[in-house]
Amino acid sequence: MATNYRQLTESIKGRLNPENLSIQKSFSDELSTISYSDVLTYIRFAMKGVEPQYTQRSREAGEKVKEHLTKELKEISFRYQGSVMTDTHIKGYSDIDLLAICEKFYQPDNYNIRKLLENSEQRVKFFAYLPKLEREVNGSAYLGNEIEDLRNIRVDSEKILLKVYTKCDITQPKSIKIENLSLNRKVDIVVANWFDDVSSIINDKGEYRGIQVYNKDTNSRERADFPFLSIKRINERSSITNGRIKKMIRFLKNIKEKSTQKIVLSSFDINAICYDISVYEYQNLSFYELVPVLYNQLKKIANDKTKADSLISVDGREFIFNNNQSKKESLKMLLGEVEGIFLDFKNTLRI
Repeated sequence: MATNYRQLTESIKGRLNPENLSIQKSFSDELSTISYSDVLTYIRFAMKGVEPQYTQRSREAGEKVKEHLTKELKEISFRYQGSVMTDTHIKGYSDIDLLAICEKFYQPDNYNIRKLLENSEQRVKFFAYLPKLEREVNGSAYLGNEIEDLRNIRVDSEKILLKVYTKCDITQPKSIKIENLSLNRKVDIVVANWFDDVSSIINDKGEYRGIQVYNKDTNSRERADFPFLSIKRINERSSITNGRIKKMIRFLKNIKEKSTQKIVLSSFDINAICYDISVYEYQNLSFYELVPVLYNQLKKIANDKTKADSLISVDGREFIFNNNQSKKESLKMLLGEVEGIFLDFKNTLRI
């Protein structure tokens, strides 16, 4: 059965622009040049970012939460994470993730720092950074109770937000979920502490810092994540490709969204797939020319075990497909979805 691209396009429009706000003139003008082709119109919408008005409301909802928490909590800082921060979200009513980070302490990766310092070869390799690394493991230990500090932030945050928001879910182990009814936006509030590994320390921390999320059910901290470096790298790559990497990320997300198959690839995984593509392969291409680039990338990963097993996350710390058969199967499903679109638009353009 032929794919109904008009129907698929309407579905994307509904997610991107649920309130039917006026779209930017530049995008409207671009659409007028490709309206002869349903598949090209679909591809362009699948690559489109959410209208700025929606993203602004998501940020406003996050800022409101910050205001309420800041009035009563001390020694805490706030950062945002997630796809809203890279403009790769595909829903107008996107949630936003707000990190409430304890500033009473931070956690160095003492085990791996000491391991490096005790290795003669590594000491030579990191010679210029040895003073920084030694300071981290030899500095004064925090005399407080880290877990208790995090637990107190979580408990206090729950009390504060329950007084403000009628829709406030405190049952989730890693986040408090509120809904700002006036802005029609949801915010996930996540309690965490800073985490500094070797890479963070030698790069003077900043966006290289990680976080450890507090889990109230286990009263413990999760393994470290490094969301800010990923955000930084996606945004930098977008700057030198005039937004093309973000178009590709959104396209794959929308393809996953429309699929009737269970594709278990996260935004984290899709970011890595697109970030792995060499810039020179797509830096100056038109939007529809990005589809064969993605098709070839997915095909290479699906058919080359070495390529799949070596593909690494945007932050450079995690292998995406190595020893993960379910993700490899999902990749093949995604490839099949993209291939169908690729063949349809190829026939349209007669290339």
